[in-house]
Amino acid sequence: MIHLKNKTILVLGLGETGLSLVRWLSVQGAQVLGADSRDFPPSLDTLRTQFPGIKLYCGAFYNELLDDIDLIAISPGIPLRDPLLVQAISRGIQIVGDIELFSQSLPKNRPPKIIAITGANGKTTVTSMVGAMCRAAGLITEMAGNISPAVLDVLLTRHGQHPDIWVLELSSFQLEVTSSLNADAATVLNISEDHLDRYSDIKEYAAAKARIFQDTRNNNAQRGIQVLNRDDKNSAGMALPDRVQITFGLQTPPPTEHDWGINTSGQDIWLLHGQKRVMNANELQVAGMHNVANALAALALCHAVGLPLAPLLSALRSFRGLPHRVQPIAKIGEIIFYDDSKGTNVGATIAAMQGLKRPIVLIAGGEGKGQDFTPLRPAVMQHARAVVLIGRDANKIAAVLQDCGVTIVHAKDMVDAVHQGASLALPGDAVLLSPACASFDMFRDYSHRAEVFSAAVSSLQGEIACSSPA
Repeated sequence: MIHLKNKTILVLGLGETGLSLVRWLSVQGAQVLGADSRDFPPSLDTLRTQFPGIKLYCGAFYNELLDDIDLIAISPGIPLRDPLLVQAISRGIQIVGDIELFSQSLPKNRPPKIIAITGANGKTTVTSMVGAMCRAAGLITEMAGNISPAVLDVLLTRHGQHPDIWVLELSSFQLEVTSSLNADAATVLNISEDHLDRYSDIKEYAAAKARIFQDTRNNNAQRGIQVLNRDDKNSAGMALPDRVQITFGLQTPPPTEHDWGINTSGQDIWLLHGQKRVMNANELQVAGMHNVANALAALALCHAVGLPLAPLLSALRSFRGLPHRVQPIAKIGEIIFYDDSKGTNVGATIAAMQGLKRPIVLIAGGEGKGQDFTPLRPAVMQHARAVVLIGRDANKIAAVLQDCGVTIVHAKDMVDAVHQGASLALPGDAVLLSPACASFDMFRDYSHRAEVFSAAVSSLQGEIACSSPA
């Protein structure tokens, strides 16, 4: 148990999570200091207004920040290999994040249920599906974590009172410093190359994700259920002894009553619970087989905590998806433009391409985060008519795709990319923004990238309308 009252605690990173840490720790009676390596972190003005007495340090970290510190609370963007944290570990100073502090706040006598979700791709969609399903089942539900808002801010607005169930989207960064979440049901949806600018290799990345299954409860029967993806060797390989596993995958499930899968009958794809058909995939309002897998994962998680099936299926039928995830934004002539700006790694872009049942002009590129782009090749050869490349790592992607038999062009910015994409597309095609990269080389974030893409498409639509004969 971490005792916070009257402790001197250093908060590192002053973005959304850092601000929530300062708020939470101050309410708990801690003496809080804040530091950020940026000269003007995004929450600086808010902190100065709300906490005028707090000491804030902006700029390069230095070891004297650790003097007389009892505990460090870090934002997800601060890697444990940061020299200041390496020094802190050598001094024996404990390091935690917001999820661990949340875990420490849980009542021991009647804790709320917790469903925890991570993965390289699909975690926000599955979190949103699960949240809607829990509410449909009549539970007071809060969604928080990596999905935003920060979990400690939600807890503060509830005055420390927990809902019936928490649905938490967790990043690998958050999980690095989480050890006692003890989720009732948890999943690693999938693992693909991502954040290799932070991790030495995919094994280290997967190991951080697998921390979601840590459970400190002594009674094996009380420990959380693992929901594992049969189609992903990394997820499937995370099964722990003496723990219950429920699996999902895009094939007929094993002959058990609790696993999830699909079968095909003619043109119909059926979602299965065990060997029982529960829903036709055509009833889903989100396209693509990756969203069928997301639905199966959400069903498995909710069923793992004992929720009845009927309201879960009703919520799934009503779920309309999330912005910037293979979202159709315009149709110009017979060409449909799709925004998948949230596709920030290779795995996400492959899933997006496979989900569209039409030839694709792909707009990709940006900050590659150390990924290997080679896995894009089969999807591009099978689904793409052309590829338009933008951003810092455009040349790396071009080198990988150069002999795939599709047209590859470079664009100077997003407006140019949209114009070139439209000129390369034929009637019936899709122009798909699915960058397989982070956005920070050209944009504030993936939402800003999507806004610029949407504005460029709208502008093109207007140009075409003006040039058409009356």
